[in-house]
Amino acid sequence: MSSTRFAPSGRLYGWLRPPADKSISHRAALIAAMGEEEVLIDGYLDAADTRSTLQAVEALGAQTEAVTRDVWMAMGLPDGWDGPPLDLHGTPDLSVRVRGVGLRKVGPAEIDVGNAGTLLRLLPGWLAGQEDGRWTLDGDDSIRRRPVDRIAVPLREMGADLSAREDRLPPLEVHGAPLQGITYEMPIASAQVKSCVLLAGLLAEGGTRVIEPSPSRDHTERMLMAAGATVRREGNSVAIRPVERLSPGPLVVPADISSAAFFIVASLLVPDSDVVLAGVGVNPTRTGLLTILERMGASVEQFMELNEGGEPIATLRVRPAPLQATEVGGAEIPLAIDELPLVALAACFAEGTTTIRDAEELRRKESDRIETVTAALRALGGHVEPTEDGMVIEGTGGLRGGTIDSHGDHRIAMLGAVAGLASKEGVEVVGMDAAAVSYPGFESDLRSLLAS
Repeated sequence: MSSTRFAPSGRLYGWLRPPADKSISHRAALIAAMGEEEVLIDGYLDAADTRSTLQAVEALGAQTEAVTRDVWMAMGLPDGWDGPPLDLHGTPDLSVRVRGVGLRKVGPAEIDVGNAGTLLRLLPGWLAGQEDGRWTLDGDDSIRRRPVDRIAVPLREMGADLSAREDRLPPLEVHGAPLQGITYEMPIASAQVKSCVLLAGLLAEGGTRVIEPSPSRDHTERMLMAAGATVRREGNSVAIRPVERLSPGPLVVPADISSAAFFIVASLLVPDSDVVLAGVGVNPTRTGLLTILERMGASVEQFMELNEGGEPIATLRVRPAPLQATEVGGAEIPLAIDELPLVALAACFAEGTTTIRDAEELRRKESDRIETVTAALRALGGHVEPTEDGMVIEGTGGLRGGTIDSHGDHRIAMLGAVAGLASKEGVEVVGMDAAAVSYPGFESDLRSLLAS
């Protein structure tokens, strides 16, 4: 297990394109595989999780070809620009050609999802409604602790034939069966569960409707509509009708705001920083972190805005700002679920006491992030108390530093790196190699901003 020290740094400065969006990359590969023609996905994330999805669709009969290349946006500076000179850094993403297997022509397979929780929870929706066949989904030690009961419940209501260890943990076995459309009211907002049910609805008899307690990320709906599916959104409900085939066109994956989030928070906390993050997806179902940070006093400038395949994209400029405590909960939790550990880190540097509630979903991630974030920040001198569904963080204006364990969780590893740059004494991150699951080039990209 690797151990890396991140010392207190000078300012972060310069331009960076974060890696492609992981959530959209997973969905792009799956939906492209459901078509019958070749689809070009530009800007596909090159990481362990998303490689698992390419391998999964290959196991199901699709063909893929990946080529590494720079997929930078055309850049130009706004009039009167006073920020860092345009010198774009970042790790090249992939362009992937996928020749689909067709919506109803999937062959039986044993599928290794690796550490990809999104793949584990979305793919069964497509498989459950196949006419026949058997599929087993399994993964690493971490994935074997990720529950699948929340997708099993609605899929079984639709007629799916599923079995799992202890009826809730991988390996998950799926046997093809005829499905009936349902109306499913979700107890907890989850884009993964919603997406799974919508994919099953493509093959079910009659209409399928999902009602969420609050909106979650909507990439699946946007991409299915673009591929020819009949999708209707009304308030917190999404309805879908079965289709004979999907016809996805070329897809462009924006930079991942969940990866950009580490540089956003680092730039807010490290004095004199001035960082520009190019081509970031700013889908309103994903920008909860920006809303929370702005409420805490941050100023994140958005410019060079455009739209690619229904996904809004912008370039972000971030500079330090004094932060105030806030309350985080309710409908904004699904819009920032992956970034809440960074909210807790920022709260350690804020004035006042920050409360995060309604975030029990954090306990079902790669680690129990309520416990791992609490342990990490306490080890660095933070004043954090865990609750059943969140955390209470007393801001002290900063962190001392120390040693943390990533517990194999990529987001905890990268949080430790950011904390090290902003701390008084630096942070040793045990298990830093976990970052490669979603962001293999994280340390290199971080160094490029420090070198500037």
